[in-house]
Amino acid sequence: MHTNLFYGCGTALVTPFRGNRVDFDALEALIDWQLDEGADAIVVLGTTGEPATVSDSERCAIIECAAARCDRRAPLIVGTGSNDTRRAASLSAEAQRLGADAVLAVTPYYNRASREGLIRHFNAIADSVDLPVIMYNVPSRTGVNLSADTVAQLARHPNLCAVKEASGSLRQMTDLALACGDGVAVYCGNDDQVVPAMALGARGVISVAANIIPGPMHDMAMDWLRGEGKRSLDAQLKYLPLIRRLFDEVSPIPAKAALSIMGKVENTLRLPLYPLDEDREELLRREMKRLKLI
Repeated sequence: MHTNLFYGCGTALVTPFRGNRVDFDALEALIDWQLDEGADAIVVLGTTGEPATVSDSERCAIIECAAARCDRRAPLIVGTGSNDTRRAASLSAEAQRLGADAVLAVTPYYNRASREGLIRHFNAIADSVDLPVIMYNVPSRTGVNLSADTVAQLARHPNLCAVKEASGSLRQMTDLALACGDGVAVYCGNDDQVVPAMALGARGVISVAANIIPGPMHDMAMDWLRGEGKRSLDAQLKYLPLIRRLFDEVSPIPAKAALSIMGKVENTLRLPLYPLDEDREELLRREMKRLKLI
């Protein structure tokens, strides 16, 4: 029902803070810049958006702000993951009410749910909304892997139509292609693997690097879809050193440092996240200068 959510690059947007508050002026400016540069979707309150340290009232305000700013220019995807199924379903229903076009639901973390638990968890979320639900597999953060055969079973629900695959395993990407075919929209969740993932059938990427280089990440994905494989690969290799710098520390620490260097946000995170150290920030700055981003 919802398998054509977007093609290309969706930006997993940071949440800008100024002091102790969400910086809504900066958020609006970031969304405008992203869309002007060609972002194909905007993702708020995903991992990069620091949802663990955002209050419920702030969540609502962020979603409302983003929905108003996107204004149907691109799909708005809202992160609604939780390791409490009832809360994930509630957050998903709230996101729909506030204007989301889709939700992004990570596998339950820490609980380490069984296969049957995962199936029941995602079906409960899908039952709570009339929106596309993008299942998010990132085992390095959650401690549980969403296997390809589990995705294939979940895809029987019409709303469970997409997966963000961020295991870093190309074998798993291959397994998804074999198990799901065109029945599930697969989005790469690793910026350093966009081209190989798309060669295996991914429809695009949900990207951290696009916070910094939205145009090039959009072009990288769309060039592949247009059959310009060499151009897409050239871009992947060109930006690979920057991408690696953006993951020198856990996301979104380096991404916020880069956006601060560009003058777009204040370099403020909420504990337990803490700004990038000076040595790594200098290496990031050098790479940004090499690419003429600053």
